[in-house]
Amino acid sequence: MPTAIAVTRPDLVLPPTDPQTLPAAVLPGPDTRPLDAALADVQLLLERHGHLIVVCPTTAPPATEQRLYAVRALLESDRIAIVRTDLPPLGAAVLVRQLRQLSACDFSPGVLASAARLLAHYVYAGAVLGSVARLDHVPVGLASHVKGWLPGAHFAVLAGPVPQLVRLGSSGPAGSETLTGPEFATDLVLARGQLQTDWPTTALAPRWQVRAVQEAALPESSPRWWGTGKLVEFAAYLPDLAVLHHLVSSVRRDTCHWCRMELIGDRCGFCAAPLPTAEPTPVTPAGHP
Repeated sequence: MPTAIAVTRPDLVLPPTDPQTLPAAVLPGPDTRPLDAALADVQLLLERHGHLIVVCPTTAPPATEQRLYAVRALLESDRIAIVRTDLPPLGAAVLVRQLRQLSACDFSPGVLASAARLLAHYVYAGAVLGSVARLDHVPVGLASHVKGWLPGAHFAVLAGPVPQLVRLGSSGPAGSETLTGPEFATDLVLARGQLQTDWPTTALAPRWQVRAVQEAALPESSPRWWGTGKLVEFAAYLPDLAVLHHLVSSVRRDTCHWCRMELIGDRCGFCAAPLPTAEPTPVTPAGHP
């Protein structure tokens, strides 16, 4: 049975890209769902799917994170993985959709949970902002902060894989209006806030050789993450399931020494235990047995 994928906010659930993309469950926070109801929700998911992977942004309220760990502890279940991501909201929603795609494949729950860290490196998540004065999640120089208060200033910002910021329409090095993009074919999803600009579709997409552009609703948490409601958020990503499958399946698999779940990378997606480093092989001096 496919591993269940869950999120902590409904705005992390994008429309499916194909009929095989499985839905995601939404686990509301403690302000809208009492603990006993949350326990029943998760128990039902485990009964139906066997294992559960919950994607929780690192910017989620502490109470939301505490609720997830409380539910896992009260159920005494080792079949719940809590995956944290520092991607901005639209990029996190893309990552969730990719996990939903892969959950229909033949990957074990452990591989699927630990694959989230791998896939995040292939999501180019950014935004065009009307101001960077309140941007906290991407490094911003003092000059950009000052210019961020000027009327009419627009900035193109890339949060990951490598943070980058350029001022659009300026002179000098930043005037090239270029963000370093992926070296592989991608699709682009964008979500419009209060900023009126077509730069992601007219300038960015051609330079990044984007194959297709889709539009989505702006996640409710995006203005808070980016520090302004005057934005257009975007994320370039690998859309093809076959490519995602090959990417994950090409990584060496190990077994967690703590919970015995299968994993890829250097950390278990379920218990977060790091993969032990190999002990160095003793070298016998020449002439000694």
